[in-house]
Amino acid sequence: MATVIELPAIRGWQAVDFDPIQPRNVDRMEGRRTEVQIYGTHYWVAQYTPGWLDERDFGKMDAFMMRAGDGLEVFRAYDPFRMRPIAWSEANGNRPLSGARAGGGAFDGTATITSRSANSLIVSGLPALFQFRAGDYVEVRQSASVVSLHRILVDVAASTAGIVTLSIRHNLDIGVFTLPLVANFEKPSCLMQIDPGSYSARKSWSDRSPSFSAQEVFFS
Repeated sequence: MATVIELPAIRGWQAVDFDPIQPRNVDRMEGRRTEVQIYGTHYWVAQYTPGWLDERDFGKMDAFMMRAGDGLEVFRAYDPFRMRPIAWSEANGNRPLSGARAGGGAFDGTATITSRSANSLIVSGLPALFQFRAGDYVEVRQSASVVSLHRILVDVAASTAGIVTLSIRHNLDIGVFTLPLVANFEKPSCLMQIDPGSYSARKSWSDRSPSFSAQEVFFS
């Protein structure tokens, strides 16, 4: 079973690329014709670059690199520039998700998926009228090591009962992700490993900004 670790708690990230890849072949023919074949499961890739690090944070990065590239250790990879729904961040700054669920109880960023298809989720247990914007992330969680990360495609708000239907991309593998499922909106993540040889950590007085690339890995 995979050991799941967190991104290091450093001062901050200077630049991040974080995007999905859908494997496909494109054949071009005469007469402006193209044929596209989509195959396999989409996966996420990332490039992380922190800002200038002091000795303590640089050590955290070096220790993280030693762990996050091994076969049975993965890290929860998320987009540091969109760690929670943007409407919440605009109203509350960098505070973690909180509040009260419409049906009662404290809201911690997780909710219940009551129904799912390949490209949509029905989610309950949200605060009343909770807002989502196109480009927000949702993590679909079967277990700690079986997760799927998606982007929300359109602006939408939960009902007064805290229920919402989310349109997502790319498709959810409904053969793997069966109910019961949890939706997570606080640092929504997928599981990644650092690409071999990609960690660059030159140490100098003027340059202390290590970087690495990573890609999603799957466990069942």
